[in-house]
Amino acid sequence: MKKAEKPLFVENLKEELKAATAVVLVDFQGLSVKLQQELKKRLKTQGARLTVVKNTLFKIASEKADMPENLRSDSVLSGPTALVITEGDPIAPLQILAKFASEFEIPKFKVGVVEGKFQDKENLISLSKLPSKNVLLGQTIGSISSPLYGIIFALQSNLQKLVFILKTKSESN
Repeated sequence: MKKAEKPLFVENLKEELKAATAVVLVDFQGLSVKLQQELKKRLKTQGARLTVVKNTLFKIASEKADMPENLRSDSVLSGPTALVITEGDPIAPLQILAKFASEFEIPKFKVGVVEGKFQDKENLISLSKLPSKNVLLGQTIGSISSPLYGIIFALQSNLQKLVFILKTKSESN
């Protein structure tokens, strides 16, 4: 990248970081071009994208975007780093990364920010095991509505018994 292009790149990256619901840094060392393209294709299905970024440029952009300081520490920004950025469901890209890593043992999570909160490697792995946001919402709604269905069934059952008793009484007269 030419020196004149770097400020524009940093400014664009800053805007992307501000708009993102999740930013995950991964170590992609050893990832072939073919596998990198496959990972990008999988991430794209969930509205996320993988970008290889120079550590110094990411550090500048993340400072300008007011990202957590832990994200740009020297221990995190050592070696090759790729960013996974999404503006959609923050968990879906983590699931894709975890599944891809289990298949090919690459990439490895470094750290990330999910919905404004800093996450270390262990937390990212834990989050990747969660169902997506829509599935969690569906499960919550199901949990809330299931007792209501039980009440409705109990009330209908009593009404059916009452109708049966009244019908039997009317037929016996």
